Amino acid sequence: MLSRTRKTAIATTVALAIGAGTTAVAVDRTQSAPAAKTAWSAAWAASPQRASVSFRPNWSEAGFDNHTVRQVVRVTAGGTRARIRLSNAYGTSPLQVERATVARTDKGAAVRAGTVRELTFSGGKSTSVPAGGQLSSDPAKLTLAAGEQVTVTLYLRRTTGPATFHAQSFTDSYRATGDHASDGSAAAFTESTESWYYLSGVDVTGTKQASGIVLFGDSVTDGFASTPNADRRYSDALAARLKSLGKPRPVLNSGIGGNLVLNDSAWYGERATTRFSRDALDLPGVGTVVVLEGLNDIGYQETTTQPTYKPAPNITGRDLINGHQELIRQARAKGVRIVGATLLPLGGSDHYGKRAAAASDEFNHWVRTSGAYDAYVDFDKALADPADPERLHPAFDSGDHLHPNDAGYRAMANALNPASL
Repeated sequence: MLSRTRKTAIATTVALAIGAGTTAVAVDRTQSAPAAKTAWSAAWAASPQRASVSFRPNWSEAGFDNHTVRQVVRVTAGGTRARIRLSNAYGTSPLQVERATVARTDKGAAVRAGTVRELTFSGGKSTSVPAGGQLSSDPAKLTLAAGEQVTVTLYLRRTTGPATFHAQSFTDSYRATGDHASDGSAAAFTESTESWYYLSGVDVTGTKQASGIVLFGDSVTDGFASTPNADRRYSDALAARLKSLGKPRPVLNSGIGGNLVLNDSAWYGERATTRFSRDALDLPGVGTVVVLEGLNDIGYQETTTQPTYKPAPNITGRDLINGHQELIRQARAKGVRIVGATLLPLGGSDHYGKRAAAASDEFNHWVRTSGAYDAYVDFDKALADPADPERLHPAFDSGDHLHPNDAGYRAMANALNPASL
């Protein structure tokens, strides 16, 4: 039975949005300089997580020992200088980085000739990141364009122990034995996973930037079920849309698959109310945050297929509202604009049941009517099936009735009114 709120909220039409040996290259070691007071803009971000085997096999629990890790990211802002941010948030000992480089991406683990820049840290090529800490490199002269792929390479000579990482990157990262930080070719990088390790950000400077937009949430924001190695998350679609409208802005993805608003999880990250400052409000140059989170809080109480989060507490719509009000308070205290989002339809998924449906309806009604947020976006309405508004439209459903496909992520980007941002 459909609730009255959902029946009135769903539009009668939905706009489909379907619309051979290692080669070393010369490394420029003169391109880095000690960091000065500079106006930085976050151009890419990933939220750190504790080492785990969540979702699929990865290297986080074993860590690294005399390995070079090469990671590819897509920046949404351009500049003439770049720096990286490293996180050892969940390390139990200092992380020793022997060398680090940044370059423009060629294909896979290969980088473009002549673009490799040796990164320094307070003037030295090696650094130690304290347990529980983070740090930024010195700036390197490297001209990047918004939408370009960037390759960051870390040589980790010493045993690291379990690695702080981001579990679901939907982009391949690569590993080689020994020091291959300066390699131009991909030959030595014979292993790969879909996770990012220690790398939490790439920042740019040297060009004027509009304030950044952080998309904060769970697996839907993270891009679950989007096409791997294709940059088709909702954050990618939003950055492309704003650029096409002549209103480019940095768009940062701070989603964590499985994340909850109100409770911590060993696999799914610290609760949203705890990680909000680190992963959203404190990123360089951020002016707006869009919050989409809560399906896991209300859905884990329904599912029997999530053994990593049991027993799940019974979370009501009011509980979820209280959590979001705390996020609003934190954003207002930092002077950051905050946009709320209704929860997507979840009918037919393993998160669906009477309690979850009631909590979702109560929460979505509050988002639409309370005025608590500076603005809101109605993803529930934009992605629902008119024939059954409790469910995702079939054209937007990845198949699990919970996560959008590539077309669904484009529909989410199209649902956001640029004026609200």
